[in-house]
Amino acid sequence: MANRNTVGFGLIAAGVMGQTPATSGQGKYTIEAAYGTDIFNGQPVKMASGYITDGTASDTTATIGVFNGLFYNATDTLKPTWSNWYNQPITPANSENLTAFVLDNPFQLYIGAADAAVAQAEYGKAFGMSPVSGTPGNEFSGTSKAVLDYASRHANTHQWRLLRSAEDPENSDTTAAYASYVVVQNLNQVINGLGVSW
Repeated sequence: MANRNTVGFGLIAAGVMGQTPATSGQGKYTIEAAYGTDIFNGQPVKMASGYITDGTASDTTATIGVFNGLFYNATDTLKPTWSNWYNQPITPANSENLTAFVLDNPFQLYIGAADAAVAQAEYGKAFGMSPVSGTPGNEFSGTSKAVLDYASRHANTHQWRLLRSAEDPENSDTTAAYASYVVVQNLNQVINGLGVSW
């Protein structure tokens, strides 16, 4: 039976390791004005030179968390504006930077879809995230289209550790593409000190 989902949806927060209280807490960070890459909701992000940037360029990129929206002062209205995603390039009023909200608990669990069937023997391996057919996200909803990249799985060196099936009734066929899985951050930029260039 095929899964109902036919595209990726990035990562959706779903609990915490050890089943401690899941607050889905997020931290405030900065996106540099006029940054030149879209960042969709649910997309992994990293910190580079003190700013939040796209974290999907490489499977081995250490991430700080998952993007969850932004806030800035719009140039046309001069009013505070919330956006579900960063639609590049955005230069706020007075050329100030933007405030990004990132789910940054390194023990946060997420649900993501894999772009291929995942055999039981592959559980526990680390996966990268990549957009489907080169399309990073939905420009109407602002949601990421990134998937767990089955071809890039590795024992240790990639971003997201696949733990188990998400038991999503409509997307639970692990013998087909786009089943839902529970993952946790494997390469945390802060805790592991990996790829840090602040």
